[in-house]
Amino acid sequence: MWTRAELKDNAKKFFKFNYWKMVLASLVLIIVSGGGGGGMSTADSEELLESTGIDRMPPAQLMQFVAGFLVAFAVVMVIAFVMSAFLFNPLIVGAQRFFVVSHYRKAELGELGFAFSNRYMNIVKVMFLRSMYTFFWTLLFVIPGIIKAYEYRMIPYILAENPGIDSREAFAMSRQMMDGNKWDAFVLDLSFLGWNILSVFTCGILSVFYVNPYIYMTDAELYVALKQITYGNSNANNYNYRNMNQPNNGSWDNNGSWDNNGSWDNNGMM
Repeated sequence: MWTRAELKDNAKKFFKFNYWKMVLASLVLIIVSGGGGGGMSTADSEELLESTGIDRMPPAQLMQFVAGFLVAFAVVMVIAFVMSAFLFNPLIVGAQRFFVVSHYRKAELGELGFAFSNRYMNIVKVMFLRSMYTFFWTLLFVIPGIIKAYEYRMIPYILAENPGIDSREAFAMSRQMMDGNKWDAFVLDLSFLGWNILSVFTCGILSVFYVNPYIYMTDAELYVALKQITYGNSNANNYNYRNMNQPNNGSWDNNGSWDNNGSWDNNGMM
């Protein structure tokens, strides 16, 4: 059974060994995941009405304006969908792969592009289905959507190791791995609330250089732990895990130190 303390200790250890690359990978992940946003206040809305003269338009002209706005909005939504499905989601899988690989060896930023050269269209399809199902479940008073989001949480990691996996198998594996772990995963997320609040007071600087990489590495540690608990040392359903547990050009020893040419010693130093 996994514990929050164990996952976080491992995450901090691996984060320390590959600091700058994890910062960059987490920055990419937070951007493509939609980590920022904003809204329009009532005052802004009133100012927009006054500046455009919408409130003084005759009905016929107003209808033309609304129709044009809806067309423009539809175009923007289509572009956003295409960007999300064909660029952002594959980058999310690649970024999650980077953090999973970091559990086994010192990962390179090239892992971010993994999805674009490994069964790209299958990754696009499965990630799209994940987003669609989560959205539809969210329509049922939000709570079911949150539950399903946790149930599907492992899918990007599964794709990162099995890019050709069938969508039904990917959903089934994630469901099995998260069975009995959704609440604990939710509590794990809540345990970072203090860090996120503290980041607000640093204008997000702390998030970029510490909190986000720490969270993403902890999430990857959760995946590794659940995979081990659910499937043990054997590959789930005989799928090829692409030998991610076979390090290249160095490896983590039993104490979590980096070994081999240009290796980390027991103190985490080169």
